Amino acid sequence: MGMWELVVVLIVGLIVLGPERLPVAIRTVSRWVKTLKSVANSVKAEVNEELRIHELHENLKKAEQQNLQELTPDLQDSVNELQKAAQSVTHSYKKDTPEKAETNNNDEKK
Repeated sequence: MGMWELVVVLIVGLIVLGPERLPVAIRTVSRWVKTLKSVANSVKAEVNEELRIHELHENLKKAEQQNLQELTPDLQDSVNELQKAAQSVTHSYKKDTPEKAETNNNDEKK
């Protein structure tokens, strides 16, 4: 939308809505636009994440077919990324387990 089109829209809006309601209408429209942009960005991020997960899954299948030996750099990177993710999940699970055990032991002592 060019500058002149925007001026025409504002003039028509001023005539139709009047000077009292025009600022409220502009704020409402700007909120809708912001909401639509945020929804579009979240959908875009979600689709990108799903595509990344699908790519990692396909690379893992290829690596398994090669018995995890003599992998291309792309496949090796995917396998390494998946291993790091698995270790972080296992590591955080192991961290939580002793704390929960201590909490349960302290509760039993009381």
